[in-house]
Amino acid sequence: MSTLFTKIIDGELPGRFVWSDDRAVGFLSINPLGPGHTLVVPREEVDHWVDADPELIGHLTVVAHTIGNAMRTVWQPPRVGLIVAGFEVPHLHVHVFPAWEMGAFDFATAARSVDAAEQDGHAEKLRAALREAGHGEHVPAA
Repeated sequence: MSTLFTKIIDGELPGRFVWSDDRAVGFLSINPLGPGHTLVVPREEVDHWVDADPELIGHLTVVAHTIGNAMRTVWQPPRVGLIVAGFEVPHLHVHVFPAWEMGAFDFATAARSVDAAEQDGHAEKLRAALREAGHGEHVPAA
């Protein structure tokens, strides 16, 4: 049985993608901790991050780093958060989000609902920043 994230990756459920390559994707969270909160997810279904191949973990980290730099360009936060929690969906994913304070790392503060047009705008800002940084080959059109 495929996970919720596999269904998003396969296009069975909608997602606001900002990154796509042969091993991983990045799409916006539906319960963001901040603007542009992105989930970096391997295409391979792995539940717990310690069960993933170290090479895959390395790749996810590089993708998260790249997206994090785009977030710094777009929103100029003092920090970019990186969390591997794994309780929400049993499919490895890395949370990447701009953070202005420690409270931003608390999932209890995550948005319960989002404005679709605002989320579309955040995704497009990230895609534009990623293209500008030379990563256009991994940036989906929308």
